[in-house]
Amino acid sequence: MSFKTYNDVSLPTFMYGTAWKKDATTKLVEDAVAAGFTAIDTANQLIHYQEELVGEALLNLQKKGISRESLFLQTKFTSTGGQDHRTPYDAAADLTTQVKQSFESSLKHLHTNYLDSYVLHSPYQRNGLGAKDWEVWTEIEQHYAAGKTKIIGISNVTAEQLDQLCGKAKTKPMLVQNRCYAIAGWDKEVRDICIEHGIIYQGFSLLTANSQFMGLPAIQAIAQRLKTGAAQVIFRFSIQIGMLPLTGTTNSQHMKDDLKAEKLVLTDADMATIESIAL
Repeated sequence: MSFKTYNDVSLPTFMYGTAWKKDATTKLVEDAVAAGFTAIDTANQLIHYQEELVGEALLNLQKKGISRESLFLQTKFTSTGGQDHRTPYDAAADLTTQVKQSFESSLKHLHTNYLDSYVLHSPYQRNGLGAKDWEVWTEIEQHYAAGKTKIIGISNVTAEQLDQLCGKAKTKPMLVQNRCYAIAGWDKEVRDICIEHGIIYQGFSLLTANSQFMGLPAIQAIAQRLKTGAAQVIFRFSIQIGMLPLTGTTNSQHMKDDLKAEKLVLTDADMATIESIAL
């Protein structure tokens, strides 16, 4: 099973996220691929990611016969507001130059000459899109048009911002990556826009953002019936509603367990229970 973007690019149904892995990044990426993950998410942002160590893992994997082409690599452009002093570009340069420099830096870190997915880490403002967002998005579009990345997307976006982007951009995003809260109907407003425009929705923090619901009897009952864990139930729910989940587990057994969610099947009643669990 896989997801397909409106421009006909296939994505695996599950992605391994490398945020907050620090010095363990290389080993964990190798562990994730060994467990069966074929999609890796990172960002060119040293506060939370070690993109260079993802690249180190890719080199090690190539030595084991796992080619770059067999993996889906996704990274992000992060603005100065999301960086510390270690920016992967000239922080004094214009935004177009910053995107160019960050992109080239990512290629070097990941030892590749193309990306599968390039994502704007977040808009520059909380409400709506401003001139900075449009300048950055225009340059990201240029990288897509030049064939340097197969798809482009945006993360940490509101429904209002996504609606604007889809309405005015030369190339609308192929994916959205958001933190997904059950109390917001699993980001239903944004997901509805994604469905309308054929955009893939990637959900992160599915477990940590909803930990208060994981132990509820309704979730536990579903897990017990399927002989699995609450985490796998949530991951299966996300896949079944058309959401591509990210997991960032550091436990190799949990990596394998999480991937088993792809083979689970939830009933309509299960889906309705989970969808409304926090409402």
